[in-house]
Amino acid sequence: MQKIPSFTIDHEQLLRGIYVSRQDQVGSEVVTTFDIRMKEPNREPALDPKAVHTLEHLIATFLRNDEEWKDRIIYWGPMGCMTGNYLLLRGNYQPSDIVPLIQRAFHFAATFEGQVPGATPRDCGNYSYMDLPLARLEAQKFLNEVLNNIQPKNLVYPPK
Repeated sequence: MQKIPSFTIDHEQLLRGIYVSRQDQVGSEVVTTFDIRMKEPNREPALDPKAVHTLEHLIATFLRNDEEWKDRIIYWGPMGCMTGNYLLLRGNYQPSDIVPLIQRAFHFAATFEGQVPGATPRDCGNYSYMDLPLARLEAQKFLNEVLNNIQPKNLVYPPK
């Protein structure tokens, strides 16, 4: 079997950042899948699953309510390896196009107070599997260390 494209990225060189994972033609439109990499794979501890679940609820809610982007959001969710998230957008985009959106989303998560959206037994299949303080910490860390000073090296996958 052929490797899928995401397994061909050199994870030993991959930095935290925003990357185009793939672009697919769906009917007459392009869907861009972004790799929002919060941790350097295999070089720093992965994200805590409870924090990732909390970030999923917070950031998906933020994105789907953002006035500029809400009609282009298809999906936001965690990677199985717990080093980041995928964002799928309707349209043909590059990482630099979404930096301000991702900065706003992570600022929202880093400063969020109150009840996590959708964190009730009626709304979520594992509503108690959340850690808001840790999610806020991880969001602030990514915002401070990567997003607020994003460099070209954080926007382009390492050479294969």
